[in-house]
Amino acid sequence: MGCIVSTPKDSGGNRRKPGNIGEVSVYVPGLRIPKPVDFSQSLGDQLPKTLVERLNALRTRIVVMAGQEAPTITRTRRRSATQHGGSTLADLHQALEDYLPVLLGLVKDGSHLQYNVQFVWVNQEDEAEETTMYNAWYEVLSVLHLMAMLSLSQANLLLLPRTSTDGYQPKVSEGNRRASIDIFLKAAGYLDSAVQQVLLQLPAELRRNLPVDLAEGVLRALCLQALGQGVDIQLGIAIESTKATLAVKRRLACEIVKYWQQAQDNIMNLPLANGWGEKHHLFVKWKYIEAKAAAYYYHGLIMDEGNTEKSHGMAVAALQAADEYFKESKKACEAFNAAQPFSRNPTLWGTMKYLSEKIPKDTSSKVRINRDLYSHEKIMETAPTLPDFALALKPDEYQLPTVDPLWNET
Repeated sequence: MGCIVSTPKDSGGNRRKPGNIGEVSVYVPGLRIPKPVDFSQSLGDQLPKTLVERLNALRTRIVVMAGQEAPTITRTRRRSATQHGGSTLADLHQALEDYLPVLLGLVKDGSHLQYNVQFVWVNQEDEAEETTMYNAWYEVLSVLHLMAMLSLSQANLLLLPRTSTDGYQPKVSEGNRRASIDIFLKAAGYLDSAVQQVLLQLPAELRRNLPVDLAEGVLRALCLQALGQGVDIQLGIAIESTKATLAVKRRLACEIVKYWQQAQDNIMNLPLANGWGEKHHLFVKWKYIEAKAAAYYYHGLIMDEGNTEKSHGMAVAALQAADEYFKESKKACEAFNAAQPFSRNPTLWGTMKYLSEKIPKDTSSKVRINRDLYSHEKIMETAPTLPDFALALKPDEYQLPTVDPLWNET
C-alpha cells in the first residue's frame, strides 16, 4: 500500500540549486526538502487533537527551517555559526530528532494510520522534482537521510582549514579532525539504519519507485563515503604520529581504497541527475583514484624495504602507479569542481598535502636508484596487487527511538 506520485523535472520551481557551493572537503549532494502536510485533514477524526497539533507543529518547524537553509547550508559562510553555537545545522538536526518519536506512532504495530498521510519531499539527485507517497515509512526514511546529510555538512565545516593564530598557513585542528570522525560514524549509522531497518518496511513496489536520492545503492554509497573519509582522517593523524609504522599507514590507505571502491560500485549504474547527482558520481570517482595513489605509495615504500631484486622492482612499479594515480586524481578533482554546482578545493591539508609533496619526489628518486641497480627487465611494468585488509571502521549502531508517550493516550 502507499500511492506514489513523482512530479516531473519541469513542473515547477520547488527545487533550488545554488550556482556555487564554495569549498568542499566532504561532498553533500543537496538536502531533500519536505513540503507542508496538514495532519488534521487526514488524522483529525482519528487521533486526539493534542497529538495532531504536536505532529503539525514539529513537522512545520522542519519545513520552515529546511526550506530556508537548504539552498545555502553547504556554503562556507556557515563556518562562523558552528564556531559560536546556535548552529543552524544543529537546530535542524534537533528538530528532526524531536519529530521522529512522534512520527513513529503512525507505524506502531503496523497501524493502518501509516497509509493515511500524504508525504511530499523535494528531491535533489532524481530527475523527478518531488516524490509523494502515502506511507509513513517513506517519511521516516526521508528524515534519516536528512539527518545523515546534515551530519556530513557539519563534518565538511569542521574540515575546512582556518587561519591559525600563529600566522601560518590555514589548517584543520586535531580537535576538529577527531570530532569529524565521530560525526562520520554517526552519519554512517543513520544511513545503515535506513537500509537495515526502514527500507525493508516498504513494499517492494514502493522501494522500486523511491527517488534515486533514497535508492539503496545511494544510501549504501553515502554510508561508505562517510566511513572512507573517517579512515582518511585517521591516516592523516597517523602520518603526523611518530609511533605509526609504515604497515599501519599502508593498512589504512588500503582500507580507504576499499570503501571508495564499494561506494563507486553501489552508484555506478544509478541514474544520478540534476547536477547534484552528476557531481556525486564525480566526487566518488575522484576520491577513489586519490585513495589508490596513497595506497600504492605506502605499498611501494614497504616493498622497497625488501632485500631482493623482485621486491625492489615491485616497489618501483607501485610508486609509479602512485604517481600516475596522483596525476589522474588532480584531473578528477578539477572535473568535480567544474561540474555544477561549482565548487573549489580548500587549502591543501592532511593526507593529500603530505602525499602531494612525497609521491612525486619519492617516486622519482626510487625509480632512478633502482633503474641504476637493475636492468629494465627487472622492473615490473604493471603495479603489484594491493594487499586486502578487512574494513575496521563500522557505522555507529543507531536504533530508531521509542514511540512518544503521547501515543499512549490513543
